[in-house]
Amino acid sequence: MLLFPWINKHFNSGADLKESKSRYPNGETQLLNRSGKPSIVIVLKMRQSYKVAVVGGGFAGLVTARELKREGLLVTVFEKADHVGGIWLYNSGVETDLLGLDPNREIVHSSLYRSLRVNLPRQIMGFTDYPFMKKEGGDPRTFPGHEEVLKFLEDFVRDFRLMELIRFGHEVVRVELTDEARHKWVVESRTRETESRWESKEELFEAVVICNGKHTEPKIAEFPGRDAWPGLQMHSHSYRTPEQFENKIVVLIGNGSSAKDILKEISPLASQVHQAIRGPDSQLKRLENHDNAWQHSMIECARKDGKVVFQDGSIVDADVIIHCTGYKFHFRFLRSNGTVTVDDNRVGPLYKHVFPPSLAPWLSFVALPYKAVPSIVMESQAKWVAKVLSGKVKLPTQAEMADSVEELYRLMEKSGRPKHLTHTLQQDKFEYENWLATQLNIRPPERWKEIMFFSMEKIKSYYGDKYRDAWDVGKWIQEVDCSN
Repeated sequence: MLLFPWINKHFNSGADLKESKSRYPNGETQLLNRSGKPSIVIVLKMRQSYKVAVVGGGFAGLVTARELKREGLLVTVFEKADHVGGIWLYNSGVETDLLGLDPNREIVHSSLYRSLRVNLPRQIMGFTDYPFMKKEGGDPRTFPGHEEVLKFLEDFVRDFRLMELIRFGHEVVRVELTDEARHKWVVESRTRETESRWESKEELFEAVVICNGKHTEPKIAEFPGRDAWPGLQMHSHSYRTPEQFENKIVVLIGNGSSAKDILKEISPLASQVHQAIRGPDSQLKRLENHDNAWQHSMIECARKDGKVVFQDGSIVDADVIIHCTGYKFHFRFLRSNGTVTVDDNRVGPLYKHVFPPSLAPWLSFVALPYKAVPSIVMESQAKWVAKVLSGKVKLPTQAEMADSVEELYRLMEKSGRPKHLTHTLQQDKFEYENWLATQLNIRPPERWKEIMFFSMEKIKSYYGDKYRDAWDVGKWIQEVDCSN
């Protein structure tokens, strides 16, 4: 039976046509004649609310859920924890494998240490229509603690009525395409019934958006003797407080924000701290403002007697090695028969870091890019996914998307850019952010946000480890606005 009885007005008999099983993101329904051939006359347009699963209830998952909801889609958010927040939900517990190498370990999603403060000003952490404002009774600092970010996300969920969309305590263990023609995805989730018993459930969705973050699967430094070294090794993912390092000789690998924060926090308690870094500036020297901390080149090897040898020739008899070496993408729940892979931290193939060409738009990823203002990229990607699924924005053809991905790979190879930097955006402009704005027909990010983001390294270098409190961000924004 046809959904549109008035079709009989245009044909001798409505029985000559039947509704196609095909469905398109813009709601087009093609009519077939009785021989199964497409009608050359009729294409009916009807809005359809697809069921969409969102994996993850953190920053990316919540803004994605809001945008999908705004487009009239039927949204279910799967969140492993019993609260919103994702990476911003502090958990004092750590994994039994402190390096995160055991694939069967119980995963602790949070990487927060207790004293963590954000490393971007709150002025560029909010969304376009929901800024990260100072609130009465909250943390008033421009670079607040992690508790303030969690409160921001809680308020966001409340104000946009997202709580009813979220299933807490539901860990996604399998996402798999079961019917390609009808783009049906099975999402299998499990809930803990008792300490040792889980209950699993399978549900079908037309689309899945993966928003489970990129700070859960640790990346570990490689050096000879690592596995046989007798001391304590851990990744910064499992660092929470400094007390356990009192009177210890600690080797800390890395020079990112976490490495600098942890070094600053443990050095007053530790006997010695030795930081191993890469790059042309890596040399043996005492660190400024620290009586017991030194910088070295990278580790040459670790010995069974407990000694750590650096490439600069220095040797320390260490108690602890902390790997502040970042994270790698890992989607253990995704079963795509090799369509989407992770190779040297390249998730691909993905059109513009979001859509696998052969599975678009029914599978997508939000918040993969590095070296970008997280909230701007997350919100723009979420809007793009939502509007594509609602039919308001069209994607290129599968072949065109695949060609775009291959062109990116060719350019990277030609320029000598390593594969693991595939999702690391340009460092001198908001090219990707502006491209997304063009797809959505919205205004690009304000110029001062772009300038601020790309000025952060200079700001940190100028003010040192006190940049969060020494930098007058409000005055800086006024000066930039006036100069533009």
